[in-house]
Amino acid sequence: MTTITKPPTRCDLSKKCGRAMKFATLLFYGFALGLVAVGLKECLTGFEENRCSMTYMYQYPEYRRVPLPRRVTRLYPTYGLYLYGEGGSAQETRELQLFGAPVIFLHGNAGSYKQVRSLGSVALRKAENAEGGLHFNVFTVDFNGELVALYGGSLRRQTYFLHESIKAILKLYKHLKTPPQSVVLVGHSMGGVVARALFTLPNFNHNLVRLVITQASPHVAPVLVLDQYLRDFYSSLRKKWVKQAYELRNVTVLSIGGGCRDYQVRSGLVSLPYTPGDPTKLSLVATAVPRMWVSTDHLSIVWCKELVLATVRAFFDLLDPETRQFTDNPNKKTAVLNHHFVQHSARMLRDNQEVAVSMQDAPEAWSEVNTLRLAYTAPQVEELKYFMFALPSRRKVYSHFYCRSSNLDMTSWLYGCVRQNGSSCVHVVDLSKGTELLPPYKVVSLSLSDLSPFSHLVVSACNLNGKQFTVECEWQRQQSLALSLSVPHVLSFGLTASEITVLSSGLYHTIKLQDFHEVYQAFRINVASQCKVQKVGRSASVYRMKVPWFMEDILTTASVPSVTEISGMLHTNRPDNESTVVLQLHTAPNCQYKVSVRTSLPKVLGQILRFFVPMVPVYTTVTLLLACGFQLSLICKSRKAASMSYMLCKGFQPHKVNLSVYILHILFSCSWVKNTWSLFCLPMMDVAPPIFPDEVRYDGAVPCAEWPYLLHPLLYVIGAAVAYWGNVMLRLGTRMVSLGLAVLHRSSISRDCGTLHLRTQIFVMIFLTILGWNTCGALAIIVAFVLHLYRVLRLQMAERSLHHILNLAPRHQQLSVIEARECNGSPLLSDLALREVKDDVQLHLCLSALFAVPLVLSSPSLVYWCRNLGYTTQLNPDPYWPFFVPLCIVYLQLINCNTEILTNSKLLHMTSFLPLPVSIAMVIFCPLHLYRVMYFLLGALVPLALCCLL
Repeated sequence: MTTITKPPTRCDLSKKCGRAMKFATLLFYGFALGLVAVGLKECLTGFEENRCSMTYMYQYPEYRRVPLPRRVTRLYPTYGLYLYGEGGSAQETRELQLFGAPVIFLHGNAGSYKQVRSLGSVALRKAENAEGGLHFNVFTVDFNGELVALYGGSLRRQTYFLHESIKAILKLYKHLKTPPQSVVLVGHSMGGVVARALFTLPNFNHNLVRLVITQASPHVAPVLVLDQYLRDFYSSLRKKWVKQAYELRNVTVLSIGGGCRDYQVRSGLVSLPYTPGDPTKLSLVATAVPRMWVSTDHLSIVWCKELVLATVRAFFDLLDPETRQFTDNPNKKTAVLNHHFVQHSARMLRDNQEVAVSMQDAPEAWSEVNTLRLAYTAPQVEELKYFMFALPSRRKVYSHFYCRSSNLDMTSWLYGCVRQNGSSCVHVVDLSKGTELLPPYKVVSLSLSDLSPFSHLVVSACNLNGKQFTVECEWQRQQSLALSLSVPHVLSFGLTASEITVLSSGLYHTIKLQDFHEVYQAFRINVASQCKVQKVGRSASVYRMKVPWFMEDILTTASVPSVTEISGMLHTNRPDNESTVVLQLHTAPNCQYKVSVRTSLPKVLGQILRFFVPMVPVYTTVTLLLACGFQLSLICKSRKAASMSYMLCKGFQPHKVNLSVYILHILFSCSWVKNTWSLFCLPMMDVAPPIFPDEVRYDGAVPCAEWPYLLHPLLYVIGAAVAYWGNVMLRLGTRMVSLGLAVLHRSSISRDCGTLHLRTQIFVMIFLTILGWNTCGALAIIVAFVLHLYRVLRLQMAERSLHHILNLAPRHQQLSVIEARECNGSPLLSDLALREVKDDVQLHLCLSALFAVPLVLSSPSLVYWCRNLGYTTQLNPDPYWPFFVPLCIVYLQLINCNTEILTNSKLLHMTSFLPLPVSIAMVIFCPLHLYRVMYFLLGALVPLALCCLL
């Protein structure tokens, strides 16, 4: 008997293609989600553990409120000014009779004024042993923990209150003969930005603040620009400090970044915009600070003991013993900050006395070294020891003299000597200023071309305290300092590696890492050391990745032999075409070192997210908008709606969006296009985040940043993944909520369930307008979103009810069209009714995903309003007052929308083509200014709402 196989029908083929497409879509977005997960894991955890030491209070901290004028307290009821104290010091300052130098601490976004306790406690402890009773009065300003990083409406208010606080503090010292004329500001996060904003006030006296130290403060640009107030604040700040830099030349500013551990404010943003050659503006990363060398997260930078000690030491060195106040000399301030934060010379800053070196006093303590290398270990007894190196015989063969010592005593130890006819040194110059501190050593490297006035070098190995230490010195040739290694391409994905072997057995080597100058590059640098002869107590190796254009050095200490991995990542782009990242190797003698560099894909993804995650919301919105556009096109053509996952797959078109962006990018590189564009007062395109201060315009845009063409497609994929999986969560969430709502709410099988009558719409609109105007615009947006979400829940309940009814009906009735109506006049119970409800569910799920974008963008201002609800019921200024009324009208109008109404609309065909140009404009103008997304969303949603009327 022959079996006849029935050929597959068109419906069967369509189902198979649909399943295959769903599987491919799930696979693609699952892969994209995996990339995001790997990048987030690397960004949040791919760094060393927190090696900061905790600061502790020796006595119970007290915060004494400083009275302010009634006018100030009335204008700023949520703010306060406090004086920090502990135990006895708090009792001494109870009556606010102050004699110290004033320091003000400013907390940052959502911070607390009590974060001053680390700085205040260390300052009190160090003042106990200070000469002449020098000490500080540490004040702290309470900004009520405002979210100023996400809402810029209160930044100007904080700045004015800080000005009033400074004037109130200086009045507390009027009883002194020489009262202080200025204060020192220490600002964390946005507190540092507010400190610099003081100088933008119209009536601010620049002499009131001469020194500002900021910690993890985003000076280049805000992390997220969610409202125009934050943009305007930064714009005025930059104009003041760049255009009027000459007026601020006497104001010294030090900005410190946390390093890779700080994922909230990346360290590239802490760089100060300044004019070239201005020594009073210093920017660096905590990993490069001498005697610290550790990375900090955004909060630990406040209490990290190593950084707090460096700050307090600098403050004491800045005090004038006569006036007992901070010095006004900008050169001295720059020298002190360079000493404690840039290059520590391994000696006390105030120790300027030259040590007398004479062979006649102790001739047995002198030894002349004629070998190429010196290795000396001091005995554990007190003795005088000097080593002399002759220069004339070495100048022709060698180029540098390198010396290091494990003795970390802060004393001079290297001198230039002029010796005549075998006599003692007739002239001695201290050369220890060139010394640098490394974790286990103090090292110095001198160029022989700079030592022409001297005949000898003298190294002091005197052991005056009976402490054992080592001294190692050698002559070096330029060849050992000029090794080069080209790093692999970022698209090598770690499959290839660049390697170099250091064959020299010297103490110090440098390797130039060629082609390493972009922030999206990330490498695993492995340094393997091995020695032919094992030696107990062999000196450790120190590897230092030095970035010449920004002080973001990374130091790693390793034992010998060992294999050490260094994370090669940058915080800023190279500003020129000449600088090169250098890997410095302070090595153990008679050992071989092999350096290999390999691209790390997880670290590359982490760098991309660290620098470009603010752009992801724009690409997520673009994906949702294009999906909505394809949904409208499908309704216009077939009178049906498809699932959101299918629409997201159809709407994933990076080639159309990015190709247009690339073309406009090329056009905007032409000066005549930019000039013509500027004549219409239109904003410049901002397609890349600021990486270096010189790239940022006054409006925060980067019109011509050079970035690889794969960056924007990758960001598009990440944004699409966020949109896809966010929609999955929205769909699952609404289904679960609708199940719970079905228990409390009577189900309906009508496609009009959850709609609003005209009178109800007008009443709700009036209510939302009054609500948003008198409270917060974001609150009205949320209420309108909830009303639309209720419409989605009712439709899902209706869909579930129709499924149950059709499943319970007899089979012969399921195969035919049921013409009978229910007694209550509900729609026909048929497959057609179920299909209509399903189409409406898919349409409104698509709209809900798009409506969630304004909800997310406006949520920071809502949180800010809730935190200040005890002081005021109205958010002023409100960044969303121009948007909430048209958004609420659109939301309420689209609540009554369904596929049948859209199909009969005359504007639907034209509206379906609108999302693509809106998406292109959004990618061009919104990556750095997220609040502009609202304008473009309204430009796409208003015509859609009109489709329900026309």
